[in-house]
Amino acid sequence: MNENQFEQTLVLIKPDALKNSITGFIFSQLSEFHTGARFAAAKVVNVSRLLAEEHYAEHIGKPFFEALLEYIMGKVHYSEENKWKRRVIAIVYQGDGVLDRIRALAGPTNPHKAREERPGCIRALGTVVNLKDKDGNDIGDRLDNLIHTSASIEEAEREIKLWFVPNDIPPMMRAYPTEICQRHYYYKDGHLVDNYETGSTLLLAPGDLVWKSDLEILQSCDSKGCKTGRLNTVAAKYLINRENI
Repeated sequence: MNENQFEQTLVLIKPDALKNSITGFIFSQLSEFHTGARFAAAKVVNVSRLLAEEHYAEHIGKPFFEALLEYIMGKVHYSEENKWKRRVIAIVYQGDGVLDRIRALAGPTNPHKAREERPGCIRALGTVVNLKDKDGNDIGDRLDNLIHTSASIEEAEREIKLWFVPNDIPPMMRAYPTEICQRHYYYKDGHLVDNYETGSTLLLAPGDLVWKSDLEILQSCDSKGCKTGRLNTVAAKYLINRENI
């Protein structure tokens, strides 16, 4: 396999697409016939707040940040009574030029713009919701645009390594360096602990296959924090679909 064929991108089929039962249309649009891309990995994810915050980390502190979290977590489209339906389908596609091909099929981020400029694209089926604060002031728009696709090669790597652990992806389709973990790592209340404590969760154990960049972050952590990255970026993926996270 040549280097170009190793190009990968992350696709998220969001809760609004699932609620409106258009996943079949999206899968057909993104099929190998249309894109030349192959599945490298796929999973159904109940999006935790931790994962949502890491996915939208660039928007932390913005007025619409909380609305973004509630959207990707499925809270906007599924009531508390139906919270078991809150999920996202995460997919890694792989192939020569896959990132640009899939972004073209998805269309502009804003659904209104998508309908004007690219009628028939996936996001043309979405909508725009105006957001207001508790005082009724306009704080921006939430783009219910059905699908997320990575914006660049660098973003694809960050996002794939956020939503997937190495063993989610077949060995011959792993595009990023991995290492074998040599020790136990536990996570508790946003902090890393060396040994099991009541209320802690096992992140990694000796023998686990991990992204090399994750191990570098964990190894850089001390009581003051992590020097080479965010601990929650590591924790979010290894705690995917865990209960009570």
